[in-house]
Amino acid sequence: MDNSTITEYLNETQSIDYMNPIIQEKVRELKNQSTDKNDYIKRSYMFVRDEIPHSWDIGANVVSRTASDVLKNKTGICWTKSCLLAAILRANNIPSGISYQLLSLSETGNQGHMIHALNTVYIENSCKWIRLDARGNINNENNEFCLDNNQLAFEARSELNEIDYNDNNTDLDERLIKTLNENENLFELKINFD
Repeated sequence: MDNSTITEYLNETQSIDYMNPIIQEKVRELKNQSTDKNDYIKRSYMFVRDEIPHSWDIGANVVSRTASDVLKNKTGICWTKSCLLAAILRANNIPSGISYQLLSLSETGNQGHMIHALNTVYIENSCKWIRLDARGNINNENNEFCLDNNQLAFEARSELNEIDYNDNNTDLDERLIKTLNENENLFELKINFD
């Protein structure tokens, strides 16, 4: 990936609204606590993973549509938690994108599938992209921070027709943005993508 392409992963978007004052305040706080860029990436990841609960996990029906909404509401689903992490990283000149997985809604695969979002992060001193999943630890799984390997909350299971797209997008997918904008209650959100 050349440098002109990497700069696309630093842009502010409607979903990744890192110039919002609430995001800028969190960025300053994290920068003041960090020793270097890699420490900043770790602190940012741990903040979004551990201090911003996933809306399904806590039964919150609020629909956070942007990175700043997630910070203001103190909750979001994986789609917008990934926007928050991207916003916090981009605000500190660290390229970050969004990657997707298609995951089963059940352990049998017979209830359809949902789109799961996670982040890509460019590690400058290693000259490589990694994927970090700040969804939040579930089912006693502990996604530790690591700059050497992908840290995923879910492994795609081919027997359930799950797909890890292993992609790298500059913004949240327009279909997901549309879904978020069309709903006022998280529990009415259409998440089945079969």
